[in-house]
Amino acid sequence: MTDPLMWLEVSAIFVSLGVMSLLIAAIPVLYELANATRSAEKLFDTLNRELPPTLEAIRLTGSELTELKDDLSEGVQSAGRVVQQVDQGVTVIKQQANQIQATTRGSIAGLKAAWKVLRGKK
Repeated sequence: MTDPLMWLEVSAIFVSLGVMSLLIAAIPVLYELANATRSAEKLFDTLNRELPPTLEAIRLTGSELTELKDDLSEGVQSAGRVVQQVDQGVTVIKQQANQIQATTRGSIAGLKAAWKVLRGKK
């Protein structure tokens, strides 16, 4: 049992068995790795096909939203101008109503004075 050549042979056999066990265990791992690689390749192909149109659609949506925001802003400004015009119209109508009221009061006072003058002459 002290023969070094025999221990070398036994060691070589154990090393060979270990390497063979590793290779046998590595076969399913390598098979699954190949499947994962194919799946990743399919995913990348799908992304290459689908991602550019999706990004273009997102860009177009952003442009449309910007246009919509601008249109909305213009509409709000237009509505503000209309409100200002209505407010100015209401102010003018109030002024005219005050003038009519003053004119009417003056006219009524004049008519009363004329009536008194006419009644006083009789």
